[in-house]
Amino acid sequence: MQQTVTGLETLLAKGEPDQIARVLMHEHPADIAVALQAMPPEESWRILRQAGQRRVAAIFSYLDHACQMQLAMIVPRADLAAIVTDMQSDDRADLYHELSPEQREALMPALAQAEREDIRRLTAYREGTAGAIMTSDYAALPSDISATQALRLLRREAPAKETIYRAYVIDDERRLIGAVRLEDIITAPHRATIADIMDTNLHAVRVHDDEEAAARKIARYDIIALPVIDDQDQLVGIITHDDALDVMEAEATEDFHRVATITDLDSSVSRATVPILYRARISWLMILVFGNIFSGAGIAHFEDTIAAHLALMFFLPILIASGGNAGSQSSTLMVRALATGDIALSDWGKVFARELAVAVLLGLSMAAAIAVIGIFRGGREIALVIALSMILIVIVGSLIGMLLPFILSRFRMDPATASTPLVTSIADATGVLIYFSIARLVLAMP
Repeated sequence: MQQTVTGLETLLAKGEPDQIARVLMHEHPADIAVALQAMPPEESWRILRQAGQRRVAAIFSYLDHACQMQLAMIVPRADLAAIVTDMQSDDRADLYHELSPEQREALMPALAQAEREDIRRLTAYREGTAGAIMTSDYAALPSDISATQALRLLRREAPAKETIYRAYVIDDERRLIGAVRLEDIITAPHRATIADIMDTNLHAVRVHDDEEAAARKIARYDIIALPVIDDQDQLVGIITHDDALDVMEAEATEDFHRVATITDLDSSVSRATVPILYRARISWLMILVFGNIFSGAGIAHFEDTIAAHLALMFFLPILIASGGNAGSQSSTLMVRALATGDIALSDWGKVFARELAVAVLLGLSMAAAIAVIGIFRGGREIALVIALSMILIVIVGSLIGMLLPFILSRFRMDPATASTPLVTSIADATGVLIYFSIARLVLAMP
Protein backbone atom coordinates (compact mmCIF):
# COMPACT_ATOMS: atom_id res chain seq x y z
CA MET A 1 0.00 0.00 0.00
CA GLN A 2 1.29 3.44 -0.88
CA GLN A 3 2.50 5.43 2.11
CA THR A 4 2.12 9.16 2.68
CA VAL A 5 5.29 11.24 2.45
CA THR A 6 5.16 11.86 6.21
CA GLY A 7 4.77 8.15 6.81
CA LEU A 8 7.71 7.39 4.53
CA GLU A 9 9.87 9.91 6.36
CA THR A 10 9.04 8.29 9.69
CA LEU A 11 9.74 4.78 8.39
CA LEU A 12 13.03 5.78 6.81
CA ALA A 13 14.19 7.68 9.89
CA LYS A 14 13.01 5.30 12.63
CA GLY A 15 12.03 2.04 10.95
CA GLU A 16 13.69 -1.34 11.28
CA PRO A 17 16.26 -2.30 8.60
CA ASP A 18 13.80 -4.63 6.86
CA GLN A 19 11.15 -1.87 6.81
CA ILE A 20 13.62 0.60 5.30
CA ALA A 21 14.64 -1.99 2.70
CA ARG A 22 10.99 -2.53 1.69
CA VAL A 23 10.42 1.22 1.36
CA LEU A 24 13.53 1.69 -0.76
CA MET A 25 12.56 -1.22 -2.99
CA HIS A 26 8.81 -0.78 -3.46
CA GLU A 27 7.87 2.89 -3.00
CA HIS A 28 8.12 5.27 -5.94
CA PRO A 29 11.52 7.04 -6.16
CA ALA A 30 9.80 10.45 -6.28
CA ASP A 31 8.05 9.83 -2.93
CA ILE A 32 11.26 8.54 -1.35
CA ALA A 33 13.12 11.62 -2.61
CA VAL A 34 10.61 13.98 -1.00
CA ALA A 35 10.96 12.14 2.32
CA LEU A 36 14.77 12.22 2.15
CA GLN A 37 14.82 15.95 1.39
CA ALA A 38 13.32 16.64 4.81
CA MET A 39 16.32 15.00 6.54
CA PRO A 40 19.89 16.18 7.11
CA PRO A 41 22.18 15.20 4.21
CA GLU A 42 24.18 12.73 6.32
CA GLU A 43 21.01 10.91 7.37
CA SER A 44 19.69 10.92 3.79
CA TRP A 45 22.89 9.32 2.49
CA ARG A 46 22.94 6.74 5.30
CA ILE A 47 19.51 5.58 4.19
CA LEU A 48 19.97 6.03 0.45
CA ARG A 49 23.12 3.91 0.21
CA GLN A 50 21.18 0.90 1.51
CA ALA A 51 19.35 0.67 -1.83
CA GLY A 52 20.73 -1.03 -4.92
CA GLN A 53 22.95 1.01 -7.22
CA ARG A 54 20.35 1.59 -9.96
CA ARG A 55 17.71 2.35 -7.36
CA VAL A 56 19.99 4.93 -5.73
CA ALA A 57 20.45 6.66 -9.10
CA ALA A 58 16.69 6.68 -9.72
CA ILE A 59 15.94 8.23 -6.32
CA PHE A 60 18.83 10.70 -6.62
CA SER A 61 17.41 11.97 -9.92
CA TYR A 62 14.18 13.02 -8.18
CA LEU A 63 15.93 15.04 -5.45
CA ASP A 64 15.83 18.79 -5.95
CA HIS A 65 19.07 20.46 -6.99
CA ALA A 66 19.78 21.89 -3.54
CA CYS A 67 19.58 18.46 -1.93
CA GLN A 68 21.67 16.90 -4.71
CA MET A 69 24.39 19.48 -4.13
CA GLN A 70 24.39 18.83 -0.38
CA LEU A 71 24.74 15.09 -0.97
CA ALA A 72 27.41 15.57 -3.63
CA MET A 73 29.58 17.24 -0.99
CA ILE A 74 29.49 14.25 1.39
CA VAL A 75 29.12 11.22 -0.91
CA PRO A 76 32.45 9.49 -1.64
CA ARG A 77 33.72 10.15 -5.15
CA ALA A 78 33.44 6.52 -6.24
CA ASP A 79 29.83 6.31 -5.06
CA LEU A 80 28.95 9.63 -6.73
CA ALA A 81 30.52 8.41 -9.98
CA ALA A 82 28.43 5.23 -9.81
CA ILE A 83 25.27 7.28 -9.25
CA VAL A 84 26.06 9.62 -12.16
CA THR A 85 26.82 6.65 -14.43
CA ASP A 86 23.39 5.11 -13.82
CA MET A 87 21.42 8.35 -14.16
CA GLN A 88 19.61 9.26 -17.38
CA SER A 89 21.85 11.35 -19.62
CA ASP A 90 19.76 14.54 -19.27
CA ASP A 91 19.60 14.20 -15.47
CA ARG A 92 23.34 13.58 -15.47
CA ALA A 93 23.96 16.77 -17.44
CA ASP A 94 21.68 18.78 -15.12
CA LEU A 95 23.63 17.56 -12.09
CA TYR A 96 26.94 18.41 -13.73
CA HIS A 97 25.70 21.95 -14.39
CA GLU A 98 25.05 22.43 -10.66
CA LEU A 99 28.40 21.09 -9.44
CA SER A 100 31.19 23.46 -8.50
CA PRO A 101 34.33 23.49 -10.69
CA GLU A 102 36.18 21.58 -7.96
CA GLN A 103 33.47 18.90 -7.81
CA ARG A 104 33.48 18.55 -11.60
CA GLU A 105 37.23 18.18 -11.67
CA ALA A 106 37.08 15.47 -9.02
CA LEU A 107 34.17 13.61 -10.63
CA MET A 108 35.13 13.44 -14.30
CA PRO A 109 38.20 11.16 -13.95
CA ALA A 110 36.07 8.64 -12.05
CA LEU A 111 33.62 8.28 -14.95
CA ALA A 112 33.99 6.06 -17.99
CA GLN A 113 34.96 7.68 -21.27
CA ALA A 114 31.45 7.31 -22.72
CA GLU A 115 29.85 9.11 -19.79
CA ARG A 116 32.45 11.89 -19.85
CA GLU A 117 31.90 12.52 -23.55
CA ASP A 118 28.13 12.43 -23.14
CA ILE A 119 28.26 15.00 -20.34
CA ARG A 120 30.57 17.30 -22.31
CA ARG A 121 28.30 17.10 -25.35
CA LEU A 122 25.06 17.77 -23.50
CA THR A 123 26.45 20.56 -21.30
CA ALA A 124 27.89 22.39 -24.31
CA TYR A 125 24.49 23.83 -25.22
CA ARG A 126 23.32 27.14 -23.82
CA GLU A 127 20.79 27.07 -20.99
CA GLY A 128 17.24 27.60 -22.22
CA THR A 129 17.76 25.78 -25.52
CA ALA A 130 16.40 22.44 -26.70
CA GLY A 131 19.92 21.00 -26.62
CA ALA A 132 20.24 21.78 -22.93
CA ILE A 133 17.24 19.63 -21.93
CA MET A 134 17.52 16.76 -24.42
CA THR A 135 18.69 13.24 -23.64
CA SER A 136 20.96 11.11 -25.78
CA ASP A 137 19.29 7.90 -24.58
CA TYR A 138 17.07 7.41 -27.64
CA ALA A 139 16.35 4.37 -29.81
CA ALA A 140 17.53 4.62 -33.42
CA LEU A 141 16.85 2.20 -36.29
CA PRO A 142 18.01 1.91 -39.91
CA SER A 143 15.27 1.98 -42.52
CA ASP A 144 16.19 -1.24 -44.36
CA ILE A 145 15.70 -3.78 -41.57
CA SER A 146 12.53 -5.79 -41.06
CA ALA A 147 10.04 -5.22 -38.27
CA THR A 148 11.15 -8.53 -36.70
CA GLN A 149 14.78 -7.43 -36.70
CA ALA A 150 13.77 -4.07 -35.26
CA LEU A 151 12.00 -5.78 -32.36
CA ARG A 152 15.09 -7.84 -31.55
CA LEU A 153 17.23 -4.69 -31.66
CA LEU A 154 14.87 -2.72 -29.41
CA ARG A 155 14.69 -5.61 -26.95
CA ARG A 156 18.47 -5.44 -26.51
CA GLU A 157 18.58 -1.64 -26.26
CA ALA A 158 15.53 -1.10 -24.05
CA PRO A 159 17.30 -1.13 -20.64
CA ALA A 160 19.62 1.71 -21.68
CA LYS A 161 17.05 3.92 -23.41
CA GLU A 162 14.71 6.52 -21.98
CA THR A 163 11.86 5.29 -24.18
CA ILE A 164 11.38 2.74 -26.95
CA TYR A 165 7.73 3.50 -27.59
CA ARG A 166 8.90 5.68 -30.44
CA ALA A 167 12.11 4.89 -32.32
CA TYR A 168 13.80 7.22 -34.78
CA VAL A 169 14.92 6.18 -38.25
CA ILE A 170 18.29 7.49 -39.44
CA ASP A 171 20.38 7.05 -42.56
CA ASP A 172 24.08 6.12 -42.77
CA GLU A 173 25.09 9.68 -41.84
CA ARG A 174 22.69 9.76 -38.86
CA ARG A 175 20.33 12.18 -40.58
CA LEU A 176 16.77 11.90 -39.30
CA ILE A 177 14.45 10.52 -41.97
CA GLY A 178 11.50 9.17 -40.02
CA ALA A 179 10.04 7.76 -36.81
CA VAL A 180 8.16 4.57 -36.00
CA ARG A 181 5.94 3.60 -33.09
CA LEU A 182 6.53 0.38 -31.18
CA GLU A 183 2.88 -0.52 -31.76
CA ASP A 184 3.38 -0.30 -35.54
CA ILE A 185 6.48 -2.49 -35.39
CA ILE A 186 4.65 -5.16 -33.37
CA THR A 187 1.61 -5.21 -35.66
CA ALA A 188 3.51 -4.89 -38.97
CA PRO A 189 3.33 -7.68 -41.57
CA HIS A 190 6.13 -10.25 -41.32
CA ARG A 191 7.97 -9.02 -44.45
CA ALA A 192 7.49 -5.29 -43.83
CA THR A 193 10.56 -3.13 -43.39
CA ILE A 194 10.94 -0.07 -41.21
CA ALA A 195 10.86 2.08 -44.36
CA ASP A 196 7.38 0.68 -45.11
CA ILE A 197 5.85 1.61 -41.76
CA MET A 198 7.77 4.68 -40.60
CA ASP A 199 6.21 8.13 -40.38
CA THR A 200 8.08 10.81 -42.33
CA ASN A 201 5.84 13.68 -41.20
CA LEU A 202 8.05 14.59 -38.26
CA HIS A 203 7.92 17.38 -35.70
CA ALA A 204 11.53 18.10 -34.83
CA VAL A 205 13.42 21.00 -33.27
CA ARG A 206 17.00 22.13 -33.65
CA VAL A 207 19.47 22.14 -30.78
CA HIS A 208 19.51 25.93 -30.48
CA ASP A 209 15.73 26.38 -30.54
CA ASP A 210 14.04 27.73 -27.41
CA GLU A 211 13.19 25.05 -24.86
CA GLU A 212 9.74 26.52 -24.23
CA ALA A 213 8.90 26.31 -27.93
CA ALA A 214 9.95 22.65 -27.87
CA ALA A 215 7.79 21.98 -24.81
CA ARG A 216 4.78 23.65 -26.43
CA LYS A 217 5.28 21.54 -29.55
CA ILE A 218 5.17 18.34 -27.48
CA ALA A 219 1.95 19.53 -25.84
CA ARG A 220 0.42 20.65 -29.13
CA TYR A 221 1.03 17.41 -30.99
CA ASP A 222 0.53 15.16 -27.94
CA ILE A 223 3.71 13.16 -28.57
CA ILE A 224 5.79 11.21 -26.09
CA ALA A 225 9.11 12.63 -27.32
CA LEU A 226 10.44 15.20 -29.75
CA PRO A 227 13.58 14.60 -31.85
CA VAL A 228 16.36 17.18 -31.72
CA ILE A 229 18.58 17.68 -34.77
CA ASP A 230 21.68 19.75 -35.49
CA ASP A 231 22.38 22.06 -38.41
CA GLN A 232 23.23 19.06 -40.61
CA ASP A 233 19.85 17.41 -39.82
CA GLN A 234 21.61 14.72 -37.80
CA LEU A 235 19.74 13.28 -34.85
CA VAL A 236 21.52 14.26 -31.63
CA GLY A 237 18.88 13.62 -28.97
CA ILE A 238 15.24 13.68 -27.92
CA ILE A 239 13.18 15.74 -25.51
CA THR A 240 10.76 13.56 -23.55
CA HIS A 241 7.36 14.63 -22.30
CA ASP A 242 8.50 14.64 -18.64
CA ASP A 243 11.33 17.07 -19.44
CA ALA A 244 8.87 19.24 -21.37
CA LEU A 245 6.59 19.23 -18.33
CA ASP A 246 9.50 20.36 -16.14
CA VAL A 247 10.18 23.25 -18.55
CA MET A 248 6.54 24.34 -18.57
CA GLU A 249 6.32 24.08 -14.77
CA ALA A 250 9.48 26.17 -14.36
CA GLU A 251 8.18 28.77 -16.81
CA ALA A 252 4.80 28.92 -15.06
CA THR A 253 6.55 29.34 -11.69
CA GLU A 254 8.73 32.12 -13.10
CA ASP A 255 5.68 33.87 -14.55
CA PHE A 256 3.84 33.64 -11.22
CA HIS A 257 6.85 35.15 -9.47
CA ARG A 258 7.11 37.97 -12.00
CA VAL A 259 3.38 38.63 -11.76
CA ALA A 260 4.00 39.22 -8.06
CA THR A 261 7.20 41.23 -8.84
CA ILE A 262 9.40 38.56 -7.25
CA THR A 263 12.74 38.16 -9.02
CA ASP A 264 15.64 35.70 -9.03
CA LEU A 265 14.13 33.14 -6.65
CA ASP A 266 16.18 30.15 -7.79
CA SER A 267 15.44 27.86 -4.85
CA SER A 268 12.14 26.45 -3.65
CA VAL A 269 10.16 28.47 -1.13
CA SER A 270 10.48 25.70 1.47
CA ARG A 271 14.29 25.87 1.30
CA ALA A 272 14.72 29.59 0.68
CA THR A 273 16.52 31.51 3.42
CA VAL A 274 15.50 34.92 4.76
CA PRO A 275 18.23 36.75 2.74
CA ILE A 276 17.16 34.99 -0.48
CA LEU A 277 13.48 35.90 0.03
CA TYR A 278 14.42 39.46 0.98
CA ARG A 279 16.53 39.98 -2.16
CA ALA A 280 13.82 38.48 -4.35
CA ARG A 281 11.17 40.91 -3.11
CA ILE A 282 12.79 44.18 -2.06
CA SER A 283 13.81 45.66 -5.43
CA TRP A 284 10.35 45.96 -6.97
CA LEU A 285 8.75 46.93 -3.66
CA MET A 286 11.14 49.86 -3.37
CA ILE A 287 10.40 50.94 -6.94
CA LEU A 288 6.65 50.72 -6.32
CA VAL A 289 6.96 52.72 -3.07
CA PHE A 290 8.36 55.66 -5.00
CA GLY A 291 5.85 55.07 -7.80
CA ASN A 292 2.99 55.44 -5.33
CA ILE A 293 4.27 58.90 -4.41
CA PHE A 294 2.52 60.11 -7.56
CA SER A 295 -0.81 59.05 -6.05
CA GLY A 296 -0.06 61.06 -2.92
CA ALA A 297 1.03 64.05 -4.98
CA GLY A 298 -2.23 63.90 -6.93
CA ILE A 299 -4.28 63.93 -3.74
CA ALA A 300 -2.26 66.86 -2.39
CA HIS A 301 -2.89 68.82 -5.62
CA PHE A 302 -6.65 68.60 -5.12
CA GLU A 303 -6.72 69.42 -1.40
CA ASP A 304 -9.12 72.34 -1.89
CA THR A 305 -11.66 70.20 -3.75
CA ILE A 306 -11.39 67.46 -1.13
CA ALA A 307 -11.79 69.96 1.74
CA ALA A 308 -14.96 71.34 0.18
CA HIS A 309 -16.47 67.89 -0.48
CA LEU A 310 -15.28 65.39 2.12
CA ALA A 311 -17.69 62.76 0.77
CA LEU A 312 -15.25 62.29 -2.14
CA MET A 313 -12.75 60.54 0.16
CA PHE A 314 -15.29 57.85 1.02
CA PHE A 315 -15.30 56.64 -2.59
CA LEU A 316 -11.58 57.05 -3.32
CA PRO A 317 -10.50 53.52 -2.23
CA ILE A 318 -13.39 51.97 -4.16
CA LEU A 319 -12.58 53.74 -7.41
CA ILE A 320 -8.82 53.23 -7.20
CA ALA A 321 -9.19 49.53 -6.35
CA SER A 322 -11.63 49.07 -9.24
CA GLY A 323 -9.16 50.49 -11.74
CA GLY A 324 -6.34 48.33 -10.38
CA ASN A 325 -8.49 45.21 -10.38
CA ALA A 326 -9.64 45.75 -13.95
CA GLY A 327 -6.06 46.39 -15.06
CA SER A 328 -4.79 43.29 -13.27
CA GLN A 329 -7.41 41.11 -14.94
CA SER A 330 -6.54 42.47 -18.36
CA SER A 331 -2.78 42.15 -17.76
CA THR A 332 -3.10 38.55 -16.59
CA LEU A 333 -5.08 37.59 -19.69
CA MET A 334 -2.57 39.24 -22.03
CA VAL A 335 0.55 37.87 -20.30
CA ARG A 336 -0.76 34.33 -20.46
CA ALA A 337 -1.96 34.65 -24.06
CA LEU A 338 1.42 36.00 -25.18
CA ALA A 339 3.28 33.29 -23.27
CA THR A 340 1.30 30.46 -24.86
CA GLY A 341 1.33 31.94 -28.36
CA ASP A 342 -2.44 32.41 -28.32
CA ILE A 343 -1.89 35.97 -29.52
CA ALA A 344 1.08 37.68 -31.19
CA LEU A 345 2.46 41.21 -31.08
CA SER A 346 0.79 41.92 -34.41
CA ASP A 347 -2.63 41.27 -32.82
CA TRP A 348 -2.45 44.27 -30.51
CA GLY A 349 -4.85 46.42 -32.59
CA LYS A 350 -7.57 43.78 -32.62
CA VAL A 351 -7.06 43.07 -28.93
CA PHE A 352 -7.12 46.79 -28.10
CA ALA A 353 -10.49 47.30 -29.81
CA ARG A 354 -11.99 44.29 -28.07
CA GLU A 355 -10.58 45.27 -24.66
CA LEU A 356 -11.93 48.81 -25.08
CA ALA A 357 -15.43 47.44 -25.73
CA VAL A 358 -15.23 45.13 -22.74
CA ALA A 359 -13.87 47.90 -20.51
CA VAL A 360 -16.73 50.25 -21.46
CA LEU A 361 -19.28 47.59 -20.53
CA LEU A 362 -17.50 46.82 -17.27
CA GLY A 363 -17.26 50.53 -16.41
CA LEU A 364 -20.95 51.17 -17.12
CA SER A 365 -22.01 48.20 -14.99
CA MET A 366 -19.80 49.17 -12.06
CA ALA A 367 -20.80 52.85 -12.37
CA ALA A 368 -24.49 51.95 -12.16
CA ALA A 369 -23.86 49.97 -8.99
CA ILE A 370 -21.78 52.62 -7.22
CA ALA A 371 -23.90 55.60 -8.30
CA VAL A 372 -26.80 54.42 -6.14
CA ILE A 373 -24.59 54.57 -3.07
CA GLY A 374 -23.26 57.94 -4.21
CA ILE A 375 -26.76 59.47 -4.19
CA PHE A 376 -27.39 58.43 -0.58
CA ARG A 377 -23.90 59.37 0.55
CA GLY A 378 -23.34 62.72 -1.14
CA GLY A 379 -26.23 63.62 -3.40
CA ARG A 380 -26.72 63.66 -7.14
CA GLU A 381 -23.62 65.70 -7.99
CA ILE A 382 -21.34 63.33 -6.07
CA ALA A 383 -23.09 60.37 -7.68
CA LEU A 384 -22.45 61.84 -11.15
CA VAL A 385 -18.76 62.37 -10.32
CA ILE A 386 -18.40 58.83 -9.07
CA ALA A 387 -20.23 57.30 -12.03
CA LEU A 388 -18.17 59.20 -14.62
CA SER A 389 -14.96 58.47 -12.72
CA MET A 390 -15.72 54.78 -12.45
CA ILE A 391 -16.29 54.48 -16.20
CA LEU A 392 -13.08 56.28 -17.13
CA ILE A 393 -10.93 54.67 -14.42
CA VAL A 394 -12.00 51.14 -15.39
CA ILE A 395 -11.44 51.88 -19.09
CA VAL A 396 -8.00 53.39 -18.51
CA GLY A 397 -6.98 50.67 -16.02
CA SER A 398 -8.04 47.92 -18.43
CA LEU A 399 -6.17 49.47 -21.34
CA ILE A 400 -3.04 49.96 -19.23
CA GLY A 401 -3.16 46.32 -18.21
CA MET A 402 -3.68 45.23 -21.81
CA LEU A 403 -1.00 47.45 -23.40
CA LEU A 404 1.87 46.97 -20.94
CA PRO A 405 2.56 43.32 -21.86
CA PHE A 406 2.62 44.24 -25.56
CA ILE A 407 4.98 47.17 -24.95
CA LEU A 408 7.35 45.03 -22.89
CA SER A 409 7.30 42.25 -25.49
CA ARG A 410 8.02 44.78 -28.21
CA PHE A 411 11.23 45.75 -26.39
CA ARG A 412 12.13 42.06 -25.83
CA MET A 413 11.32 42.13 -22.12
CA ASP A 414 9.34 39.51 -20.25
CA PRO A 415 5.64 40.51 -20.46
CA ALA A 416 5.10 38.94 -17.04
CA THR A 417 6.86 42.02 -15.66
CA ALA A 418 3.56 43.82 -16.37
CA SER A 419 2.40 42.34 -13.13
CA THR A 420 -0.39 43.04 -10.70
CA PRO A 421 1.58 45.42 -8.42
CA LEU A 422 3.04 47.36 -11.37
CA VAL A 423 -0.29 47.72 -13.18
CA THR A 424 -2.03 48.59 -9.93
CA SER A 425 0.50 51.31 -9.08
CA ILE A 426 0.14 52.94 -12.50
CA ALA A 427 -3.64 52.62 -12.42
CA ASP A 428 -3.76 54.11 -8.90
CA ALA A 429 -1.90 57.28 -9.87
CA THR A 430 -3.93 57.65 -13.05
CA GLY A 431 -7.18 56.99 -11.19
CA VAL A 432 -6.50 59.70 -8.61
CA LEU A 433 -5.97 62.28 -11.35
CA ILE A 434 -9.10 61.19 -13.25
CA TYR A 435 -11.31 61.16 -10.14
CA PHE A 436 -10.42 64.53 -8.71
CA SER A 437 -10.18 66.23 -12.11
CA ILE A 438 -13.76 65.18 -12.85
CA ALA A 439 -14.80 66.19 -9.32
CA ARG A 440 -13.27 69.66 -9.69
CA LEU A 441 -14.90 70.11 -13.11
CA VAL A 442 -18.40 68.88 -12.18
CA LEU A 443 -18.62 70.34 -8.68
CA ALA A 444 -17.42 73.75 -9.87
CA MET A 445 -20.36 74.02 -12.24
CA PRO A 446 -23.09 76.51 -11.17
